[in-house]
Amino acid sequence: MMSSRLPPVSPASLALPVRPAGQPVILGIVGDSGAGKTTLAAGIAAIFGPERVTLLCTDDYHRYSRVERAERGLSPFDPQANYMDILEQHLQQLRAGRAILKPVYDHSDGTLRAPVYVEPKEYILVEGLLTYSTRAMRDCFDVKVYLEPEEELRTAWKLRRDIAKRGYTEDEAKRELERRLRDSLTHIRPQRTFADLVLSFRRRDGSVSPVRTEHLNARHILRPTLPHPDLTPIVAGAKNGIRLELARDIDGKPVDVLEIAGDVDDRRAKAMEDLLWDLIPEAGHLRANLGQYLDEDQHTRMSHPLALSQLLITYHLIKAAMGHYAI
Repeated sequence: MMSSRLPPVSPASLALPVRPAGQPVILGIVGDSGAGKTTLAAGIAAIFGPERVTLLCTDDYHRYSRVERAERGLSPFDPQANYMDILEQHLQQLRAGRAILKPVYDHSDGTLRAPVYVEPKEYILVEGLLTYSTRAMRDCFDVKVYLEPEEELRTAWKLRRDIAKRGYTEDEAKRELERRLRDSLTHIRPQRTFADLVLSFRRRDGSVSPVRTEHLNARHILRPTLPHPDLTPIVAGAKNGIRLELARDIDGKPVDVLEIAGDVDDRRAKAMEDLLWDLIPEAGHLRANLGQYLDEDQHTRMSHPLALSQLLITYHLIKAAMGHYAI
C-alpha cells in the first residue's frame, strides 16, 4: 500500500515573487566594523536558501592588502583604500541581472586573491562598510539597513572576531580600533542617514558587560521611506516584550521605533512572527532557521529579537519583489 504521507518539499522548490526580466531584489547592510553585518546577512540568506541568494561582501573591493594599507597609513574605511568605482559598476551590473568578476580579499591574512565569477540570483544581500557612499550605489538597493549596536558590544564583538578569525593579536586589534575611529566618524557613520531601517542591539538595563546575543534587546528605527507593516495587533496593550512608539530620530525627523526585549516571552514573539508571516503568505514555506546564530564556542543558539529582526527585513524583501518599492 502506498503511504499517504507526501514527500517533504524543499523550500527552494517552492515559488516566491520574482520580478520580470530577471532583475533581482537587493538588500544593503552597512555598519561599522564588527557591527554584526555578516551574521545578519547569513541569517537572512538561510531563510531564503542558497539557491535563491547571492551574498556579496564589499570588503572584497579593498584596493590594498593589509600590509600595503599599513605602509600607506590608510584604513579600510577610507574610500581611497577601496575600488569604489568598480564596486559601483558591479552593483549596477547585478541590479541589471548581469554577472560580475568580483575581486577577493582574504581576511585571514589580509591579502588579495584571484577574482571569482558571481552570478546574480533572485535576492542579493550586500554587506559592507561603504556601500551607501554614492547616490548611484544607493539607487541599486530596494532595502537599506544600517547596523548600529551599542558601542561597547560592537567593540567586544570586533576584538573577539579579529583575534579568533583574522590573525590579529589582542594588542594589534585594539590599536586598529583606535586607528580607525576617525575614519569611521568621517566615512561610515554618516551613511546611517540613508538607511530605511536602523537596527541596534543593546544590553538590557543594568547590564555592565557583554552578554549572549539571545539576551540582547533589539531596537528598530523605521523610517517612512519604506511601507512598514502594521504591527498594532501585536503591540496594542502590550506591557512588556514588544513596544512600538512614535519618536524623533537624531536628525529630528519623526520615525517609528520598534523595541523588542531580549527577554520577550515565546508566546509574544511567536505572535509577532505569525503576524508577519501572514502578511507575506507567498513566503510562508520559509519559516525555518529564524534567529539562529553561532556563539563564541560555535554552538547554535536562538534569539527572538534576532529572529524578529531577520523576519522584518525578509518581509520588506518579499514586498519589494511584489512591487512595494522604497520611496
